[in-house]
Amino acid sequence: MAATDVAARIAKRVVLPVALLLAGMILLGLLVTKVLNHTWPFTVEDSVNRELAADRSGDLNNVSLVFSTLASTQVIVATTVLVALGLFLWLRRWREPLFLTAAVATQALVFFLTTLVIDRHRPDVPHMDASPPTSSFPSGHTSAATALYVGIALLMAMRARSTGAKAIWWLLIAVPVGVALGRMYRGMHHPSDVLASFVNGTTCVIIMARSVLDRSVSWGRDRLSGVGKARRTAAATTTPAPATSGS
Repeated sequence: MAATDVAARIAKRVVLPVALLLAGMILLGLLVTKVLNHTWPFTVEDSVNRELAADRSGDLNNVSLVFSTLASTQVIVATTVLVALGLFLWLRRWREPLFLTAAVATQALVFFLTTLVIDRHRPDVPHMDASPPTSSFPSGHTSAATALYVGIALLMAMRARSTGAKAIWWLLIAVPVGVALGRMYRGMHHPSDVLASFVNGTTCVIIMARSVLDRSVSWGRDRLSGVGKARRTAAATTTPAPATSGS
């Protein structure tokens, strides 16, 4: 496959969907903060934030801290690198590691660019964490957790079918939910912030799954590798004709 064909396929299957996602996230942010901010259900978000802050306790503080830590930048980066490396060493191919890395990196890019446009203050309640210099919309922790842990769950679902594996899938999928609740509980985000982050993280997983994990999509190298493998297999299975001696 020519380089121009690969570039066109990347533009169609990756760049364009990500650009549309970014535009959708910015539009959603503008609707939440500029257009529908005085419309239900956004008018009750402040009440939800105050109710969560009023219900804080020692045990819930610890639980929320655990989930918040699972989605911290350091843990997300370290987990992504370790899991991607483990996948490559185990499977000896690039698709699965690239899928996971690309999903996490793409959600971070969309999150960052969205925060440059959308300027939303964090909830007007006591904050339990230091506020990073970004907008409250969307939640970076929730978005990253969705892309990483749902991405890992998808890879497991594609290979393992046992009851134990299915239990792990659900645990992994539940992590972003716990992160979202924890970030709201700790006064760092509004409900609409974390809901938008589910959209960002999940969409990035879908885009990269369709582009990287879908084996019907050829990126050139796979096709050449397949041809070479077929030729080697044919050569190995071909038996030479027996030699005949003259009479």
